[in-house]
Amino acid sequence: MPPPRPKPRTRRLRRALACAATIAGVLLTTAGTGHADPYAAPGPVPSLSPSTLDARYAAERRSIEQALTTAHAVGDHDRAQALGGFLRPGRHFLYFDPRGRGQAVEVVGDLARARRVALLVPGADTTLATFDARSGKPWSTPGGGAQALYGQARALDPRPGDLAVVAWLGYAAPRTLSGDVLTDQRAGQGAHRLRTFLGRLHQVNPSARVGLLCHSYGSAVCGRAALEGSGPDGAAWRTVTDIAVYGSPGTMAWSAARLGGTARVWAARGTGDWTGDVPHTRILGLGLGPDPVSRRFGARVFDAGSAGHSDYLAPGSPSLRNLAGIALGRPSAVTRPLTF
Repeated sequence: MPPPRPKPRTRRLRRALACAATIAGVLLTTAGTGHADPYAAPGPVPSLSPSTLDARYAAERRSIEQALTTAHAVGDHDRAQALGGFLRPGRHFLYFDPRGRGQAVEVVGDLARARRVALLVPGADTTLATFDARSGKPWSTPGGGAQALYGQARALDPRPGDLAVVAWLGYAAPRTLSGDVLTDQRAGQGAHRLRTFLGRLHQVNPSARVGLLCHSYGSAVCGRAALEGSGPDGAAWRTVTDIAVYGSPGTMAWSAARLGGTARVWAARGTGDWTGDVPHTRILGLGLGPDPVSRRFGARVFDAGSAGHSDYLAPGSPSLRNLAGIALGRPSAVTRPLTF
């Protein structure tokens, strides 16, 4: 006779214990290498305003060209391939820093005139080398995801200039196999930078309404930003009308009400996403809080179909259609999962 299957509570406990063992191993094996960084720090660029956007794009393009020269000189082939893609005609970067694993902020669309702006906030393992390409799924990256979202939004609303999409790798995203991904330290740093960026975006287009679309660990960044309250950048933060988290391990908030203020809070998880098995808790500073798709959390849960962790912006998917509706500020266009 086969042994009885463990009860759900027992299975969750086993997963939590396994997670704790992984935490211990990760914390013991992740240390800095101390290698000197060959890439130059960002140089001076024009401050952001509607009249300086083109000059800003041009300045950052020159920085990318300089970093590409360095990548070739030091034999950094993955970085060189990525930066070559950054220089394709028609691409526009508001910020670029090649040091370390790198940071970049790309704009798709007319940022100065858009009625709506969607900020894609990516999660762990996002670097300059993976900004456009990862595991044969370009939509799972900031650059490819921004293009997919912009294309889907144009299909829903073909009016030019209605939406701009920002691929915002504006923080040092943690590695998946690191102690950083288990705490909110990187999220706190990212939240400060995100709110600063929102303030600068407000200078460029003060009438635009903003949707934050936050994937995986990026949802902790958005959550921490929302929990910081109004602060000196309150006018810019009040332009945020929607916060959508998907594939989320937690947001650092105990409920959607703590996140939203006047913003609508959305959450989704595909049936193929492994984050459903992550212990959604916070103990002794480890973990990122409750499950955003749980009923008790109180978010507006939207349909993500069978999406795996990297598939939320896949062309033709229900999650991409729903995220485009959220980005455009059309809650009536967003569908709920049948089983919720």
